[in-house]
Amino acid sequence: MNRRYISWLGWVIILLLVLGAVSAASLCVGASRIPLHDVWSFILGRDTGTAYRSILLHIRLPRILLGIVVGGALSIAGVVLQGMFRNPLVEPYTLGISGGAALGVCFSIVTGMSTVLGAIALPLAGFCGAVFAVVFVYFLSRQRGMLKLQGLLLSGVMVSFICSSLVMLIMSVMRTEDLHGIIFWIMGSLEEPNWMLIKITAAVSIAGLVTGCAFWKELNAFSLGEEGALHLGVNTQSVKKILFLLASLLTGASVAVSGVIGFVGLAIPHFVRLFIGSDHRAVMICSYLLGAAFLVACDTLARTIIAPLELPVGVITGIIGGSIFIYALCSRRPGA
Repeated sequence: MNRRYISWLGWVIILLLVLGAVSAASLCVGASRIPLHDVWSFILGRDTGTAYRSILLHIRLPRILLGIVVGGALSIAGVVLQGMFRNPLVEPYTLGISGGAALGVCFSIVTGMSTVLGAIALPLAGFCGAVFAVVFVYFLSRQRGMLKLQGLLLSGVMVSFICSSLVMLIMSVMRTEDLHGIIFWIMGSLEEPNWMLIKITAAVSIAGLVTGCAFWKELNAFSLGEEGALHLGVNTQSVKKILFLLASLLTGASVAVSGVIGFVGLAIPHFVRLFIGSDHRAVMICSYLLGAAFLVACDTLARTIIAPLELPVGVITGIIGGSIFIYALCSRRPGA
């Protein structure tokens, strides 16, 4: 077997072990600490007591599963966008998706949709807002039937600014009791007990990973530039549309259930490339696993660092992810 493949397999196994260890630790720690042997008893189907079973099944396990699929989805979206744009600063929220989702959530709270639709109102409003922003950016970026990457990026940044300004405008006239909910949502949270939403997000996340891996050749070709990829036989217009749709769907689904969790899609792909290289066959899978482990670890810190109070997970990912990104920049070889 090729030495490079052996190295990639080794990294995948290491990251799987890291993800398993982080998930096990997250099940054990919290406001109520649960011994590891009781966690194993629960996993194996043995009776661990009503209190422990309720905590594990209805509080911690949903958060861990959601952290895995959201962290992986945001990481894949970051890999796809950075590979397509050849821009290290592009992240899933650059295209205005988070701004559109936040605007949709604000609109939902202001209009009282929660009283009609119940717990699904905010995720549904967030996803609809994200879809609206994506469609708007897409049509702004089309020129004579062609999708221009530079126009896509600039349109996304401008739509993001406009949506953020509208959110601030709505927040300035909202009632105080509604303001706390929207602020906490904007900073991100994995506190989503609805198993249907978790399953839908998981399906989108795994499908995104499979689709992203299927386009590894095209993403490798884009590293030579759009013109270079065209000379290699890549149908750049079709591929750009598919990859843009893929990244938008992954980000929109993640934002809808967890709010705006920053720096995962920006920092994780850079950190993976430091150790594995730039071949997207390995970068995709390793970014998914590392993003999942990173978000689960950050969520564990967010709910335990000042327990019984809970911090928004976006605060933790911003601090740690920003530090990782700075490290990645400082570790790059000159001219890389």
